[in-house]
Amino acid sequence: MKASDGHAWSLLARVPAQPRLSLLWLPALGVAARHYLPFAEALAARGVAVFLHEWRGNGSSNLRAGRKVDWGYRQILLDDLPVSEAAAAAALPGVARAIGGHSLGGQLACVRLGLMALHGRAMPEALWLVASGSPYWRTWPMPRKLGLSWMYRFLPWLAQVNGTLPGRRIGFGGSEARGLIRDWAGTGLSGRYAAHGVGEDLEAGMARVEIQARSVRLDDDWLVPRASQDYLLSKLPRARAESTDMDARELGARADHFAWMKQPEAVVAALLRDRSA
Repeated sequence: MKASDGHAWSLLARVPAQPRLSLLWLPALGVAARHYLPFAEALAARGVAVFLHEWRGNGSSNLRAGRKVDWGYRQILLDDLPVSEAAAAAALPGVARAIGGHSLGGQLACVRLGLMALHGRAMPEALWLVASGSPYWRTWPMPRKLGLSWMYRFLPWLAQVNGTLPGRRIGFGGSEARGLIRDWAGTGLSGRYAAHGVGEDLEAGMARVEIQARSVRLDDDWLVPRASQDYLLSKLPRARAESTDMDARELGARADHFAWMKQPEAVVAALLRDRSA
């Protein structure tokens, strides 16, 4: 895949012989697309073709964030995602489409749907979220919310001073672009989605989205408390939204933010509930 500004990446795919649905999946912050292959393979075994988008700066991307290489939500939403969307649609013409994501990927899937609604684009039929919620600091319980309001001011400063966010060193994300952290932290502080350089009202776009939404939340995922997930879904008031909470017994793994990726069968079953096998 190649964006108009020269960014190039591989769109990983797992496509069954007779797909009944095509899913474009967006990763969590700092997570390469290849780590979702077990999830994609479990879905493909159930008749769902999966296309794994790659974030700038991760995995197969030809870019790495640095002092001279920066990007934010605008490049992801307007340059990269339309390319992956078009490739997935062209690969399986006539097959029903879905979009979804994990953590930040789920958030940006919602924002991308809002842009489609604003521009009158044909919408996917479904939105799938796993361990995804708004970063808005007020949705966390005390005392963690106080620390988050400080963190959303500190991390953009750290990224600016360092040239990138040194995520591997601080235990959050990867080596992240300054603009990306600026946009993400802005939502964390304000509760509103916006992107530097994007003139459209992203909140107004999400409010227009009409879609079937299904969200899976993990019981021990402190990164996505229930209020965070619910606040994200509230941005889509016209969506027909369902939410499932899963514990470690149901998952067969720790019910945290990442363990489900290696044992995704229970999450897949929850997402496909009520769909014919």
